[in-house]
Parts: sequence; C-alpha cells; structure tokens
Amino acid sequence: MVDPSPFINALIGKTVSHVWRGYGSALFIEFGQLTPRKRRSDEDGNPNGEITLMVEWSWRFERKYSILGGSWSSEGKWPGMFKKLLGASVTDVQVFGHLPEISISFSNGLRVVSFMTAEGQPAWALLTRNPSIGHLSVKRGRLSIDTPNS
Repeated sequence: MVDPSPFINALIGKTVSHVWRGYGSALFIEFGQLTPRKRRSDEDGNPNGEITLMVEWSWRFERKYSILGGSWSSEGKWPGMFKKLLGASVTDVQVFGHLPEISISFSNGLRVVSFMTAEGQPAWALLTRNPSIGHLSVKRGRLSIDTPNS
C-alpha cells in the first residue's frame, strides 16, 4: 500500500503560484517557487512549480457550502476561478475513496476536488520536482508512486 503522506506533507503550507488550463479541461495548479519552462518550439511555456496538481478532467472548485464551478462549467468562468486560488496556501490534503481521488483545501476557504466520472481510472497526479519523492497518481485503482529510478 502506497503512503501519500510525503506528498501531503510537501504540499501543506505551499502557496498557489500559478493555475493554468491544459488541453481540453485539464487543470494544472502550480505550488511554490516557479521555474520557467520552454516548449519544444522554444516558445515560453507555463512555468513549473515545486509541486504540480494535474487533474486531466472532472474537477471542481468548492466553497464551504456550494460548488463554485468545475470542468463542466462554462469555460468563460474558469479564469476567474483560477485567479481566486492565486496566493492561497494549502491547509489540508485528503486522498479519499475506494478509487482514490484528491481534495486540497486552501487558506481562502476554497477546495479543489478531483472526481472522475468516466470509465477507467481517476485521472489526477501530484508531480514533484524532488526525485526522492517522485510523482503520485492512480494506477489500477490504487495509489502509485513513480520515481526517476522506477
């Protein structure tokens, strides 16, 4: 059984430094100090944080008693939701469910939650720039860690 606590501990207290949209409804939240990134075309890409939450699809932003919006909301609302996370720090991280999903709570009262609604696996990952920790994701219905040595 994979222990997610090194990833949770690495996230607690980190500040959201950048939020961006990937292909389709893919969500990327960058935590901590940013490192510039170049695309293969040599154009500037989105910077990488010390830790990245990637949710391929099926995500939502929650307030205390309601849903602010999510991957099925109007795409025009996404930039405003993303902006609300900037500068907020992580107060809690939960990995939950029979098929693991992730919930991250922030100092501004918002929470980001993954929730796969299609066939297959939950499609989220915590990507770190620390080779000793690696990356946390879901494979075959269980938490999985990929490290540079695996």
